[in-house]
Amino acid sequence: MSRVYNFSAGPAALPEPVLRQAQAELLEWGGQGASVMELSHRGKPFIEVAARAERDLRELMGIPEDYAVLFLQGGATQQFALIPMNLAESGQTADYVLTGHWAQKAAAEGAHHVKVNIAASGEADDFTAIPPRESWRLTPGAAYLHYTPNETIHGVEFHHVPDVGDVPLVADMSSNILSRPVDVSRFGLIYAGAQKNIGPAGLTLVIARRDLLARAGQPRAKILRYAEHAAQDSMLNTPPTFAWYLAGLVFQWLKAEGGLGAMAARNRRKAERLYAAIDGSGGYYRNPVDPACRSWMNVPFTLHDSALDAAFLDESQAAGLHGLKGHKAVGGMRASLYNAVSEEAVAALVDFMGDFARRHG
Repeated sequence: MSRVYNFSAGPAALPEPVLRQAQAELLEWGGQGASVMELSHRGKPFIEVAARAERDLRELMGIPEDYAVLFLQGGATQQFALIPMNLAESGQTADYVLTGHWAQKAAAEGAHHVKVNIAASGEADDFTAIPPRESWRLTPGAAYLHYTPNETIHGVEFHHVPDVGDVPLVADMSSNILSRPVDVSRFGLIYAGAQKNIGPAGLTLVIARRDLLARAGQPRAKILRYAEHAAQDSMLNTPPTFAWYLAGLVFQWLKAEGGLGAMAARNRRKAERLYAAIDGSGGYYRNPVDPACRSWMNVPFTLHDSALDAAFLDESQAAGLHGLKGHKAVGGMRASLYNAVSEEAVAALVDFMGDFARRHG
């Protein structure tokens, strides 16, 4: 077996030690005589798996006790609707900051359930920069302000937490959660699809201040109420147990690797190495994003001649570098450098890029 270097944007690379442990435990887990995915979510063995995963996540992120941690289904996209339904009353206004494709989708879906105010948008600059904070047009008494700290497609990332006063700050951290330390107390609600830095697709994390969960929100079924999920420890219905188990293994791996501080240092080195190769290529490769807000997680780039794109993708694939095709919205290439992507993988990509430029220059 030969594993490739996986730069896919998601579903994305998982840590190899996690995969090997899951492989070893697949048929028989924890002395139970069955796979963990065959066990009842109501039974004591799986409840202990779930509880440990939450404890480890709270330790990694420093999550205060007055925040609920929910392990849900439906992906981050479902949260685009659930957030306004739970945090806003009918007719109330919520502010949205648009910095790329996923922020746009969140606002469009939110508009079905709340009055959306576009507080700021980077669309005029093709989402290559973050609108300055002083230009944001905030709504007094807004239900919340939603933003996307890292845009997976456009490669734009906030390297700070914006100050929005007393309005609850809601963040879609799907593509940069667990990539560095973050002060959870600065947020009203954080949500993230699992398939980038947490685990396999099928699981979604929601970390929310408990007082926000007590809001009346809008009329909705019990299954759509965050408070109901919190009251049932995320087991209001059958959860994605195998994905939850794997996420727990990822949390253990992160702790063994030194925690989020160590991840931040590693991720910064990876990103700096790739950006240096792009910027130092004499224009052969280009990244359009303002250097002040370039993403550590998702690095889009183009070749000086798009006619070479197909050759670049074919040759990189043959070299064991997978998942480099850019999103159709922006074209070109994209390398996603999530936690499980090693520095060795980035070094191999940089070497390939240099060699390709020499051969096709």
